[in-house]
Amino acid sequence: MPNDTDYLRFIDQTLLSDNWGKLTRYRFDYRRSDGSWQEQVREAYDRGNGVTCLLHNPETDCVLLTRQFRLPVLLNGRDPFLIETPAGLLEGANPEERMRSELVEETGYEVSALEHLFDVHMSPGSVTEYLSFYRGTYQPKDKVSDGGGEESEGEDIEVLHIPLQEALAMIRTGDISDGKTILLLQELALRQLTGQSG
Repeated sequence: MPNDTDYLRFIDQTLLSDNWGKLTRYRFDYRRSDGSWQEQVREAYDRGNGVTCLLHNPETDCVLLTRQFRLPVLLNGRDPFLIETPAGLLEGANPEERMRSELVEETGYEVSALEHLFDVHMSPGSVTEYLSFYRGTYQPKDKVSDGGGEESEGEDIEVLHIPLQEALAMIRTGDISDGKTILLLQELALRQLTGQSG
């Protein structure tokens, strides 16, 4: 049970599922802004924290993205073949080290330098996970394998090289609808607009 605070008193918790991640229902008293206490019930899904990265080729102005099947997107009635930045769960690893291995595994590119940008809670109403965001550059010489992900983990990843302006247009058309990817593409566009490197 998490520790009580001056604004939260935990009553009980119930583990609902412990498969890939943990789904837990919490019952607690929350002290509202007027000082009164209100009992609430919330569920939280914990699958660990993750990392994602956008690689950009400054010579071609292309970004390195992936496309893969996402069951939850299908269940929501949308096109399940999502275009995304490479990403992975930390599983106790250092974020930058994990990102380097995910880049090789998913895209086949091994890069020397990554820059940490920020950490973001993507769905704080129900998921405990935060993502560490990175950026880097890549060139054809950095390719060390075909990528495509781990077949044993059910991954079947297509590697895409998309001009940045085309990728930004794909946000407006809905062809890119993944939150982490949109954040990183817009961060890069803003960096270019303000004359920063990259």
